[in-house]
Amino acid sequence: MVYLWSGRFAGNFSPLAEKFTSSLGIDRRLGLFDVRGSMAHVRMLGRQKIIPAREARILLTGLRKIKTELEKGSFQFQEHDEDIHSAIERRLVELTGKIGEKLHTARSRNDQVVLDEKLFLKEAVPEMLRQIRKLQLVLVQTAEANRCVIMPAYTHLQPAQPVLLAHHLLAYVEMLERDCGRLNDGLARSDELPLGVAACAGTTLPIDRHKVAAELGFKRISRNSLDTVSDRDFIVEIVFGCALTMIHLSRLAEDLILWSTQEFRFIDLPEQFCTGSSIMPQKKNPDVLELIRGRAAVAAAAVTGLLSLMKGLPLAYNRDLQEDKHFLFEVIDLTVSSVEVMAALLPGVVFHRERMARAAQEGFSLATDIAEYLVEKGVPFREAHRICAGIVRHCLQTGADLKTLSLSSYRSFSPVFEADLLPRLSLRSSVCRRRAIGGTSPVWVTRQLNQWKKTLKSSATVP
Repeated sequence: MVYLWSGRFAGNFSPLAEKFTSSLGIDRRLGLFDVRGSMAHVRMLGRQKIIPAREARILLTGLRKIKTELEKGSFQFQEHDEDIHSAIERRLVELTGKIGEKLHTARSRNDQVVLDEKLFLKEAVPEMLRQIRKLQLVLVQTAEANRCVIMPAYTHLQPAQPVLLAHHLLAYVEMLERDCGRLNDGLARSDELPLGVAACAGTTLPIDRHKVAAELGFKRISRNSLDTVSDRDFIVEIVFGCALTMIHLSRLAEDLILWSTQEFRFIDLPEQFCTGSSIMPQKKNPDVLELIRGRAAVAAAAVTGLLSLMKGLPLAYNRDLQEDKHFLFEVIDLTVSSVEVMAALLPGVVFHRERMARAAQEGFSLATDIAEYLVEKGVPFREAHRICAGIVRHCLQTGADLKTLSLSSYRSFSPVFEADLLPRLSLRSSVCRRRAIGGTSPVWVTRQLNQWKKTLKSSATVP
């Protein structure tokens, strides 16, 4: 078998080594991007008179036919195709004869594969961003439909203070917004053309990288050939952005799983996204949410894998980098699918509003409100904290609660308490009074809902 590089060797390549080094099983996914880059490269070679214009036209005709074959799924890969680049070049030679061997002029698979990966991300990341935007919109719509529902906020998984359910859901909209920012930033940093630096040192031929960059939609051109062929920072950044998106989805999944348990009973999950047990007939298991949680671990492991792959590589290209696509493709796919399924699941969730409100009343969740009442009366906060802690201990010992405790009982702990305390001892009063920017008051939450609807409407089409 003749490989792109086999002219250097007298003997045959080991079949075992051939199988071991082949990347075609995974990088065939880059086929259309490889053809697109090759067509831009050929047009540049023709314009620069590096190859005759007639031959450039013949090569372009062949590449168009290969593009059609790839799109239709009729492209015939062969057993000895080493990777997607050699498969396409082999087919082009079949179609055009010796002229096809000029395709690789002034380039290397080293800069070629970086180009393919960047072109892939130019399509994959905007699609992911569109899916994240859809999920954000679903969260906003769910929050708006439940804007008056009060629930307990938790710290250390213990009841802390009352908040609006809408406020809780909007927390995830904020997380996803940061995810969009990270992914956009990573895509912007990767927006430079790698093609034209060849193997590691550039080329002596009079190529025009600016024209190729313009045709392929790159804003900049890479400036250092050694860095260009060995750089995978752009993949690490995007995979990290995906991993953090998955972590946020995992946290949302965990909230929903907890809320659906018999111990919480805050929600019912839609049956279409649950499974049963093969032995226990009564079970309704949140398997879809559990898989999101599990796949977050896969995404996190991919970041570690990529960093480990990169950490010991000397400049410039090393074959280790062939393995980057395993991490990239898997994480892109599982992130998009997880975002999609979460957006489809959420509209079917039924919230048990009264149960959530009852839970918000438990655990002395208004204790901080009482401490802040004392602060308003001039009591130093640390002293107010001690007074309220004593009230809580009293309630625990006597079975009383903060809402039913009499004013005289409160005054036994501090004469500062007056009748205006009692109207504050309600969930509604607690959330309504938290009007500072970022708080859970209905006024602020409504403002945030309106702002998010406006933002998401204006960004419905992600560039």
